[in-house]
Amino acid sequence: MRRTSFSDMNCSIARTLEQVGDWWTLLIVREAFWGTRRFGEFQANLGIAPNVLTQRLHDLVAHCILEITATSDNGRALDYRLSDKGRDLLPVIVALAQWGDRHAPAPDGPPVRIVERRNGREVAPLVLRSSTTGRALSSKDVTVTEGPGAGLAEQARFDAIRAKLGHKAGTQAR
Repeated sequence: MRRTSFSDMNCSIARTLEQVGDWWTLLIVREAFWGTRRFGEFQANLGIAPNVLTQRLHDLVAHCILEITATSDNGRALDYRLSDKGRDLLPVIVALAQWGDRHAPAPDGPPVRIVERRNGREVAPLVLRSSTTGRALSSKDVTVTEGPGAGLAEQARFDAIRAKLGHKAGTQAR
């Protein structure tokens, strides 16, 4: 059976993908960060079909990522703006852009630069850092372990991972 929803998965990434996992959705969010506000602007900038754009905007509003503001007296002209929740996606958009510039580069170099507004300097690459030392961490330095919301299935899964790697229960796999 083909999965059409991740809403039943006990996974933060899956729940996030329920809200922003479609490629058009992230491109609409990118456009909103770049100042696009009107339906026609989104459509022109993205080359997206009107019916697809309508559905994606509806979903982003339903998930409180975008907010709608009527900009005309009759309420027919609408602006779409990022909510606080939407603005919290900035590190995701920047990380995707930086990853793309490194691993899927355009032939002539990055098509955009993400810079600080106050000085025009390019932002530093996003890096995971140690919460205690501030040291940059690589994938070899981190692992996952069950969190407070882990159910029995997740706990069993991590117990199996630790057993496979020869670690005791309650310790993190490396």
